[in-house]
Amino acid sequence: MYARQAPRGGSITKFNLPAVACNARSAAVDMGAEWGILHHMAKYQARLSRTFGALADPTRRAILARLRQEPGASVTQLARDLPVKLPGVMKHLDVLAAAGLIERVKAGRVVAVHLAPGPLREAISWLQHYERFWSGSLDKLTRYLEEDV
Repeated sequence: MYARQAPRGGSITKFNLPAVACNARSAAVDMGAEWGILHHMAKYQARLSRTFGALADPTRRAILARLRQEPGASVTQLARDLPVKLPGVMKHLDVLAAAGLIERVKAGRVVAVHLAPGPLREAISWLQHYERFWSGSLDKLTRYLEEDV
């Protein structure tokens, strides 16, 4: 059993070390690999959360739709048809940039905005993974309901 030092006021996390870990050095190596996997999973989940959080707002979705139609549109062009003033558009662009959904390129005084497809691809992949489950479950439900009729 391995106990990790708890932060002030927190609880101690306990977990079993793998049987392979015979000494302190191998335990550290094994735990490093496990923590690396957990760290990667947490970062992946955080990226997905930022992506879905950014997509949750209708103004940000409108900005992305506009960029799809007009790649490289300037910030001023994007703000023109939105019900939000320029400072609000800038904040929405900050959220989209933090999620990695857009990239800004400054040329002189003009800032052009482009879509960045990486986070959307990850979100689509995540949704497709669960779509297989949902589709199968819904198909089973349909067959079950048709049997009772």
